[in-house]
Amino acid sequence: MDAKRVTLFSGHYGSGKTNVALNYAIYLKEKGEDVEIYDMDIVNPYFRTLDGKDMLDKHGIPLVVSDYANTNVDVPAMNSGAYRMIHDKSKLAVVDVGGDDRGALALGRFEKALKEEGNFDMLLVINKYRFETQNAQDTLEIMREIEYACGIPFTGIVNDSNLGKETTAKTVLNSLDFANEVSKLTGLPIKFTCVERGLYDELKNKINNLVPIDVIHYGVWC
Repeated sequence: MDAKRVTLFSGHYGSGKTNVALNYAIYLKEKGEDVEIYDMDIVNPYFRTLDGKDMLDKHGIPLVVSDYANTNVDVPAMNSGAYRMIHDKSKLAVVDVGGDDRGALALGRFEKALKEEGNFDMLLVINKYRFETQNAQDTLEIMREIEYACGIPFTGIVNDSNLGKETTAKTVLNSLDFANEVSKLTGLPIKFTCVERGLYDELKNKINNLVPIDVIHYGVWC
């Protein structure tokens, strides 16, 4: 996967975007890239990227997160360090955008700068097995709401369809038609399909652009 300088992951609540973002940042670091990860969910900062901080620390990946993350204070405050994502072009930035249109509002303040630089991917993380996104039309509606809220267009799709701990190879295979339909409706390419590392060998010859990921926390994965 060729990385843009800024890679943003967004999607419906529970799609697994946080877990995907964490794994992608680790993937870039293991390739030798200088990378930081930004948690931009200022709507509900109780349980987000901070839950993977130990894993990020192990790989030497800085995390920029709201000062109120993992507390019982629900305050929509963004860490001032988030602006480093725009100003420090020497590092790659992986961004976990808040779920749905409400969560994506915070990203809007970076719209102009991201478009001017023109070196970003905005990836829609989809999960066929979430109740609100079981069909392509519903997923498309959520995608449009997010784009409208932040003003930044999606550039690709990540298929992260799963059933948490109950996910099997068949679960992933049964999501491919759904992902392809979303791709057809939106005109966006499927950048990659995620699968828990233990299922990778079983599926690697059956799915294009399959990426093995670690489930850092099942609360994020499902």
